[in-house]
Amino acid sequence: MVVSVSQLNEYVRRTLASDPMLRGLSLRGEISNFKRHTPSGHLYFSLKDEGARIACVMFRQHAFGLRMEPRDGMRVVLEGSVSLYAQTGQYQFYAESMRRDGVGDLYLRFEQLKATLEQEGLFDASLKKPIPLLPRTVGVVTSATGAAVRDIISVATRRNPGVHLLLCPASVQGEAAAGEIVKALRTLDALPSVDVIIVGRGGGSLEELWAFNEEAVARAIFACKKPVVSAVGHETDFTIADFVADLRAPTPSAAAERVVPSQEELRAVLEGCAALLEQRMDARMQALGARLMHARAVVQAYGPTRTLERRREQLLHMRTLLDARMIRALDARAQALQSVKGRLDALSPKGVLSRGYAYVTLAEKPVRRLERGDQITLHLEAGQARAEVKDWRDAHACEEKGKADV
Repeated sequence: MVVSVSQLNEYVRRTLASDPMLRGLSLRGEISNFKRHTPSGHLYFSLKDEGARIACVMFRQHAFGLRMEPRDGMRVVLEGSVSLYAQTGQYQFYAESMRRDGVGDLYLRFEQLKATLEQEGLFDASLKKPIPLLPRTVGVVTSATGAAVRDIISVATRRNPGVHLLLCPASVQGEAAAGEIVKALRTLDALPSVDVIIVGRGGGSLEELWAFNEEAVARAIFACKKPVVSAVGHETDFTIADFVADLRAPTPSAAAERVVPSQEELRAVLEGCAALLEQRMDARMQALGARLMHARAVVQAYGPTRTLERRREQLLHMRTLLDARMIRALDARAQALQSVKGRLDALSPKGVLSRGYAYVTLAEKPVRRLERGDQITLHLEAGQARAEVKDWRDAHACEEKGKADV
């Protein structure tokens, strides 16, 4: 069977592409002949070890997400697959990711420490300290010559020139970095004037950021009495310091924005608070005014003055009733008295005298029995008369004589 070169290369490409052993490979080696194709953004290089080399390519979509700058002589680990470029018949490795050799061990250490500290409660959200609204002094732990400190100064000065920045410089990369960061944190935390601390640096590879994954740094951040803001790397970078800190900022600039309040924002907040306070005060005054009017009405209806008025009205009404009853009682008593007077007048001696009778007194005393010769006085309606008794008959004798006459 005779085949063309294109057919042969395509067959080999398909054969390689269908082999599961050649996909999802991790390939370790040293970079050589590195080139970045400017128009396309693709990366072309070779990966070699002591005995062999292989051509490699990383397309732009994968190269764009790299957090490291590849260069010749760098030992790396690639993730990708093997295939054949059919036009040239070149067998090559298509890389989809790249990391520095040894990063896998660092990542394992990162995950182990993260799990340990999380189990101990160093990441507990309930233990996070609040960031002060108006810090007077902001402590900064970073390199004195790095871009991070310049970004923090620029942002903080623009937002609020009145806030003081106190830099306690420390190495942020290398073997001595962790110790210097710990010392700087303790120094700033002991200063009474410092209200909040920013610790961080610019972006970099996992190895370059490793100081912020050290256990000593994590425990120093957790032990700080002042709130600590972690600002390590770029937005996609995460370190142990980010989990332990009271607040994580994606970049040093973002940390300055979150810690240092803007004068314009504060002014807007104050104006909003003033407007809200005035509105609530007006509502409160209206509510209190309504309550006062209600209380006044209650006092007028049930207070001492109103009660006294009601008692006065009741007293006047009772006086009127009493006067009416007294008048009726007096009228009744007067009528009864007049009736009794009439009866008394009818039964009194004067009343009897007015009907033509007279009564007798002896020595100015009424008498019931007389003797012959007694000097008596006869009392008549028109006057008195003196007389002498010529004859006396007692009532018994008169009754016997009357019976005899019958």
